[in-house]
Amino acid sequence: TVQTLATYIGGGITNADQWRLTTSFTGDALTGITSNWEQNDTAGFGALGSSMAESSGIFTFPSTGYWYIGWYPNFNLDGDNRYAEHNIQYTADDSSYASVTERSTSITQSESATTYQDGSNTFLFDITDVSNQKLRFRVDVSNTSTTTMGHGDKNSTYVTFMRLADT
Repeated sequence: TVQTLATYIGGGITNADQWRLTTSFTGDALTGITSNWEQNDTAGFGALGSSMAESSGIFTFPSTGYWYIGWYPNFNLDGDNRYAEHNIQYTADDSSYASVTERSTSITQSESATTYQDGSNTFLFDITDVSNQKLRFRVDVSNTSTTTMGHGDKNSTYVTFMRLADT
């Protein structure tokens, strides 16, 4: 049966959550985006299971398991930007963070106006210690006038968390 199969493969997706940046900022966030995060609260959104916890841009998992993380920053600039690097950073000791993803996008101004570009990063984590294994999200831009876009009513720069199975 489906229930037996789901139990056999680790219980299936038991958590799904989404967080977004509510306010835009300009320049880098080299040690992570530390403020203006909120859980998605747009009409129609539905979280599954326990939610992630966030404090000063540090995200804590509600339970162990295999987790899929999708990080989707959105940028704009009235000019050119050679790179807008965006990383998922991870710690196993609740202290030392390292980038586990590294993706970049660029902006070449179009039509002499503000130009927009988005990015994406994904990673699969095996979380076995919710007290010490945590995440944060980093931005490094070549043109410090580049804006990472936030919005309080819809997803612009956001993160999706899904627990896929037991560890």
